[in-house]
Amino acid sequence: MKYAVSCYSFSRLIGRGEITDIECMKKAKELGFDAIELVDGTNFGSDQSQWLPHALELKKAADEAGIEIITLCVGADLLKGDDDIETLKKYIDVAAAIGIKKMRHDITGGRSGKEYKSYSEVVAELSERVRKVTEYAETKGVMTMTENHGYYSQDSERIEMLYNAVNHKNFGVLCDLGNFMCADENPVDALARLVPFAVHVHAKDFIYKPFDCADPGEGYFRTRGGNYLRGTIVGHGAVPVKQCLYQLKKHGYDECLVVEFEGLEEVYTAVKIGLNNLKKYWNEL
Repeated sequence: MKYAVSCYSFSRLIGRGEITDIECMKKAKELGFDAIELVDGTNFGSDQSQWLPHALELKKAADEAGIEIITLCVGADLLKGDDDIETLKKYIDVAAAIGIKKMRHDITGGRSGKEYKSYSEVVAELSERVRKVTEYAETKGVMTMTENHGYYSQDSERIEMLYNAVNHKNFGVLCDLGNFMCADENPVDALARLVPFAVHVHAKDFIYKPFDCADPGEGYFRTRGGNYLRGTIVGHGAVPVKQCLYQLKKHGYDECLVVEFEGLEEVYTAVKIGLNNLKKYWNEL
């Protein structure tokens, strides 16, 4: 098993100027990780002409640190049309240029108001565009993935529906253990549905408070159903992490476990404890 950390985990420190994303390569290695994951916004800005030069800098720093860059995660909204497809192709080119073999892209945030359509109404349109992206990625040696992410394309039944509609060997599922809770799903039940299709996993944890409790204030956000979540250290929250790992191990998953931290705790301590907990839980199963 490889253990990785998402660069998103360091975004708070990067934003404060305490570390650069280049320096995260060395820091991740020092913290005990085998690999690191790149994320748009954290690692790449809006100037597309700088994506490849910066990716090459990141690759050089990772090589010097002795750590693998294992994935790239980027945003997209494929209900908007073909513009995001072309942007995703550019990201695929960047991934391929530095040897990244898997890329996660978002699907859509859905439409609101009078433009709203149910997921089943748009899945054919979405799957056609996702297939175009993964067919291009296949020519570059990059596998593409969807993640349970973004509220609209988040719960396991919708992800399964999309996966089956795309129906392409180069397209898989990134299962985020915590994100199922954003759609008010039980993570174990949701993972049990998607684990046969899982090619990548984010280990994330949340503190949970129900809708009818006192508003916990800053640091929390609402689930789709109105409950409260706050990111925390893997193993410290309400996500049944070990039971989820049991599901993965039972199905022979042996790809990578990625710590994705978005809590209020001190970052380096949080990701280190999360890594240690993941290793402990996995080895105990």
